[in-house]
Amino acid sequence: MQIIPAIDIIDGKCVRLTQGDYTQKKIYNEHPLEIAKQFEDVGLTRLHLVDLDGAKAGTIKNWKVLETIASKTSLLVDFGGGIKKEEDVKIIFNSGAALATIGSMAVKNEEEFVKWLLIFGADKFLLGADVKEEKIAVSGWLETTDIWIYDFIQKYIEHGIQQIFCTDVNKDGKLEGPSIELYKNIISKFPELHFTASGGVSSLKDLEELKEIGCTSAIVGKAIYEGRIKLTDLKSLNESV
Repeated sequence: MQIIPAIDIIDGKCVRLTQGDYTQKKIYNEHPLEIAKQFEDVGLTRLHLVDLDGAKAGTIKNWKVLETIASKTSLLVDFGGGIKKEEDVKIIFNSGAALATIGSMAVKNEEEFVKWLLIFGADKFLLGADVKEEKIAVSGWLETTDIWIYDFIQKYIEHGIQQIFCTDVNKDGKLEGPSIELYKNIISKFPELHFTASGGVSSLKDLEELKEIGCTSAIVGKAIYEGRIKLTDLKSLNESV
């Protein structure tokens, strides 16, 4: 299983929110490149970079941070937050993103997203599914839809999507452990999917459990910044896929 560390950006700084709440913001480092280099130094090869300003504004804001990290490290970066237009997709790929991370857009404007899949290739996208009690949540988790997670995944697999990460809204940023049962259900229904667990990881034990149930990769954020998981431990646990 591959470990994918996360960097969330507000005002160009590395932060973490709790359950997507912008009022529960904690700044960990004013220089995201420093954090990215630490990840690279222990042998991690991927990075999940989230533009929280962009997500809030509905247009990408922190693409310069992406450009800096992509040009000054060898990390394979997926970038998301505020990608609403085809031009946004072009900007992030031109700035060095290996993958564009799409969440709410795939729910709210399916027609446009499917167009991007045809233009850029489905293998260039990481689809994010935020889930609350097995239903898709959007708009910074403020809005829960009636879309069943399994129908959502099936639809986009049919459009060529191969990589999906799923975040349980009730778990994210709380360090209470990941949604093992939800992930087991998804993996059993879609064994061919490159599935990434996200949200709630608080320890190496959580990561070992995710590996056991068949997750291809896992996104880890707050547990690293709060010292629950040491970078040296991730070095030994990480395996490239």
